[in-house]
Amino acid sequence: MKRAKTSKAWMKEHVNDFFVKQAQKEGYRSRAAYKLLEIADRDRLLKPGMIVVDLGAAPGSWSQVASQKVGHKGKIIALDILEMAPLPGVEFIQDDFREERAVLELRKHLGEQQPDLVISDMAPNMSGIVVSDQARSMYLAELALVFAMEQLNYGGNFLVKVFQGRDFEPFLRDMRAGFNSVVIRKPEASRNRSNELYLVGFGKK
Repeated sequence: MKRAKTSKAWMKEHVNDFFVKQAQKEGYRSRAAYKLLEIADRDRLLKPGMIVVDLGAAPGSWSQVASQKVGHKGKIIALDILEMAPLPGVEFIQDDFREERAVLELRKHLGEQQPDLVISDMAPNMSGIVVSDQARSMYLAELALVFAMEQLNYGGNFLVKVFQGRDFEPFLRDMRAGFNSVVIRKPEASRNRSNELYLVGFGKK
């Protein structure tokens, strides 16, 4: 019964959510588009002609934003374990990023090129067990960081979703070791009660 009430409350909040309505109005696939729009505009992350890898891309709102910003001369390679409806100018790989084959497939799509930017909004299916969810979330962030450090252009940038908790500080230290500077962002479209944050690493060393 309690779960049904909670679901109903979430649904009501979701339907009345400004960013949900805005996404429907502007043709974005989810409200998450506004998180990337805010961060990318503030930190000038997306420019015409860039090569971008989007990890945890489904349903595709970050790829939509990135594609608009990089234009026809740019390149977007998106990956997710879930299906994603096609988007113009976006190459999509459906696979599990935790598996080596997914990374190999990404490399194949990149060919001789190196991305200018890696963006990751990956999150596991949440179980409601905070410690477990936190650990699995940070594991995905760590995998994304390893990929970014291996694949990014020298001087490339990295944007990743993380969750506050005991693994946050060590992860932040790892990012600072790999990038010239790192900033913490909490975009307006990120719900207040959520403990998610976004880290931006500028200038891969």
